[in-house]
Amino acid sequence: MRHNDVGSFLRARREALRPADVGIVAGGRRRTPGLRRSEVALLADVSVDYYERLEQSRNAHPSPAMLASLARALRMSVEERDHLYLLAGHAPPLRNATGRYVDPAMMFLLDSLTTVPAHVMDDLGTLIEQNRLSRALVGSWELGDDRAGNVIWRWFTDPASRALNVPEEHEVIGRGYAADLRASAARRGDDAIADRLITDLLDASEEFGAYWAEMAVEPLRTTRKRLVHPRAGALDVQCDVVLSSTTGHRMVIFRPQPGSATADRFEFLQALGEQAF
Repeated sequence: MRHNDVGSFLRARREALRPADVGIVAGGRRRTPGLRRSEVALLADVSVDYYERLEQSRNAHPSPAMLASLARALRMSVEERDHLYLLAGHAPPLRNATGRYVDPAMMFLLDSLTTVPAHVMDDLGTLIEQNRLSRALVGSWELGDDRAGNVIWRWFTDPASRALNVPEEHEVIGRGYAADLRASAARRGDDAIADRLITDLLDASEEFGAYWAEMAVEPLRTTRKRLVHPRAGALDVQCDVVLSSTTGHRMVIFRPQPGSATADRFEFLQALGEQAF
């Protein structure tokens, strides 16, 4: 195997994409087709220098986590992602496994949602990708570690994470998270990541322990929620859930309730950007 296969594959995938394919406004003429290296680096959350070394195969040995970020940034199919892992000398992740890879169909949908908040999370509740309005609504969660970006962990261990939801709905939401986690853990079977999350939640939160003891099993589903944002005010939304058949990830879309002022307030959040939170 040639040592530059990883670089050649990354370069071919980069040159095959247009800015619009990844939600970037092109802005003027380009001398060469495809994305710029700096754009891929931004999407993958790496330095431009590091990405250039990857393409040039100069003393760069990407970790599995880095490969997942690159596959997501370059909108690779599951088969292309697995090929990238093999070229880099790593075993491909199991299908439906926890990871930062998001399948291209879901990334395309997320890129297309510019007027409503939306984010992608894995089956254990860890946020992987957010659109701009999601960051404006809840803050930037997907850049943290697995616990800092885990919706369920933060709900039961950080009271501030509940501030966006009206108090009358807290119990229903908490019970729903526990029931969804039980369903996900059952699907995974003997899984160390799920087991550790559940054990840590039981140690950290009596409330979670009480809900967990109820043995309810119910996957996350579409539900109506009332939110109160510190800058945008009251928001009446339908939280729609879209499932990925290839990864098991879920996209949550905050759809404004018809007849409410929520759509107008989302426009206000759009204008504020990430300063809104």
